[in-house]
Amino acid sequence: MRIRTQSWDGGDADRFAVSLRAAAPRPAGIAAAVATTIERVRSGGDAALRELSEEFDGIAAEPFEIAPERVATAPAEIAAGLRNAIEEEAANVRAVAAAQVEAQAEPRPLTLDAGQRIELGEVPVGSAGIYVPGGRAPYPSSLVMGVVPARMAGVERVVVASPPEPGTGEPAPAVLAAAAIVGADAFYAVGGAQAIAAFAYGTESIPAVDVIAGPGSPWVQEAKLQCSRQVGIDGYAGPSELVVIALEDAPSEWIALDLCAQAEHGDDGLLVAISADAAWLERLAEAIEAVQARREDPGNATFDLVLVDGADAAVALTQALAPEHTEVIAPGGAELARRLTTTGCVFVGADSATAFGDYAVGSNHVLPTGGAGRFTGPLGPGTFRRRTCRVEIGEGTAKALAGTVDEIARAEGFPIHGESATVRAYGRNAPGEAE
Repeated sequence: MRIRTQSWDGGDADRFAVSLRAAAPRPAGIAAAVATTIERVRSGGDAALRELSEEFDGIAAEPFEIAPERVATAPAEIAAGLRNAIEEEAANVRAVAAAQVEAQAEPRPLTLDAGQRIELGEVPVGSAGIYVPGGRAPYPSSLVMGVVPARMAGVERVVVASPPEPGTGEPAPAVLAAAAIVGADAFYAVGGAQAIAAFAYGTESIPAVDVIAGPGSPWVQEAKLQCSRQVGIDGYAGPSELVVIALEDAPSEWIALDLCAQAEHGDDGLLVAISADAAWLERLAEAIEAVQARREDPGNATFDLVLVDGADAAVALTQALAPEHTEVIAPGGAELARRLTTTGCVFVGADSATAFGDYAVGSNHVLPTGGAGRFTGPLGPGTFRRRTCRVEIGEGTAKALAGTVDEIARAEGFPIHGESATVRAYGRNAPGEAE
């Protein structure tokens, strides 16, 4: 574990943000290995998938698909408290997703001056593959966060992949139970980059999907990026990130727990606390040390504690970092939070711990990382829907617009484009020519 305390003078936020991000270790040399894995699955199908699963996970399920009857029995195998918690998480995520779909559900017709009618709308993709990490622990919450928005988006087929556990040859009961609770259509016991390749290209037993979503290891995320020429993806999800802006007195023990909670995901996350109170940052450092000392494996995460001169500097640095999560504890916190437009999810007030977003409140915990919040947002129904556009042009509109098409097309060296438009308006003759 490292705790770095430093002052920032407010100058060149982008440069300082880069220096903070540089502290986290990044895996090197995985792109070529992932490319090889993808090609083996693309060309070898199930046989290659089986070999890779044995090579990387030490086990290959046979068959890959978990029987629906088996998935259906899983909720009865987990403790009632956990089952109820998963059901509550699913209900809250479903409510938020439903509101997002409702806001975009109706086609939006538009008629312009020349008479052309444009109808803008959205339709669901045909199929989605949700990846759920395994290995160190089961992640039923990530299954819920992926399957529910896809289902609410109207996707016809929503399937799951997650690595099998060595002892049973299938994923953990909690993950299978979550799949049953939220209604996944199929569950495949396969993990890693090879699962992503199977979703992208298909094998004899795993049909290809239209969109892949979900968190996972750097190898999983690299596979998503490399397969994005073939299939839609939600983005690069991970490692975990949290920035805390504390500009009023907040219990340092609470904030230490929030930061250390994100450190549970691994040593490579971005963990930053920003304050104008040097004494409070000192107390926070002591609290972080105390929390990490309680962990069985405290790891080697880096915690950056940054002293600034006020709210404007805190906002500027957070905007430059574009983190996955931001917590705001400050006077006028709600207004300050509205200025944070590059964060995946903002939590306002001392009671709004990021952990609530990870599991219970209904916002999605699959969020942009690595600064991607500058151009994308949380996983949601929109990830599984595509925009559509329908155009209707009558004869009068064709006459009104053909000249515009012809002028621009000829300027770009495409005269037949122009002819394609003018023939609708004037038959074979351009305007002004004899019949």
